[in-house]
Amino acid sequence: MASLLRFTPKKSVILVGLMGAGKSCIGELLAKRLCLPFVDADEEIEKAAGCSIAEIFDTYGENEFRSGESRVIKRLLMQPVQIIAAGGGAFMDNQTREVIRHHAISIWLKVDLEVLVSRTMRRDHRPLLRGRNHRDTLQRLLIEREPLYGTANLIVESGAEAPKVTVTKICKALKNYKVKDSPNEYVQ
Repeated sequence: MASLLRFTPKKSVILVGLMGAGKSCIGELLAKRLCLPFVDADEEIEKAAGCSIAEIFDTYGENEFRSGESRVIKRLLMQPVQIIAAGGGAFMDNQTREVIRHHAISIWLKVDLEVLVSRTMRRDHRPLLRGRNHRDTLQRLLIEREPLYGTANLIVESGAEAPKVTVTKICKALKNYKVKDSPNEYVQ
């Protein structure tokens, strides 16, 4: 385990995946393990907008939210190396995905539908799930988004295990990841 603590990614690491995948929780733990700053893109969007994501959706609609999300992620990726938790739909935008591809190491936290349903049932703050059947909505989103999530630099399967187990999986994957834009550079 100690050897997993002695490296720093050359680029920011951005966690992508569906709501309930644990991007924020795992991102915070990963940042601590790697001694890097952590930022939650959704929190940054709320700060920039001066209101909650639900209020943005209700007042301006999903398209305006996605536009702001894209601007925030671009800004975050221009900062020094850090761990970023992206919103579930951020990776679906072609321009955002391209910026991520150039400026970050993307990691899809791949989580089973049953785990996602269980986790999202705990709170009702997610605009895409409010007033809807969580299972049906998440299943539809998985089908729509899986092909693009699958283009992430790394895919780490996560489940009902403790978040620190997933963090260890991510560290192992990162340690062996070769940065594509710099063929002679490894994450180490």
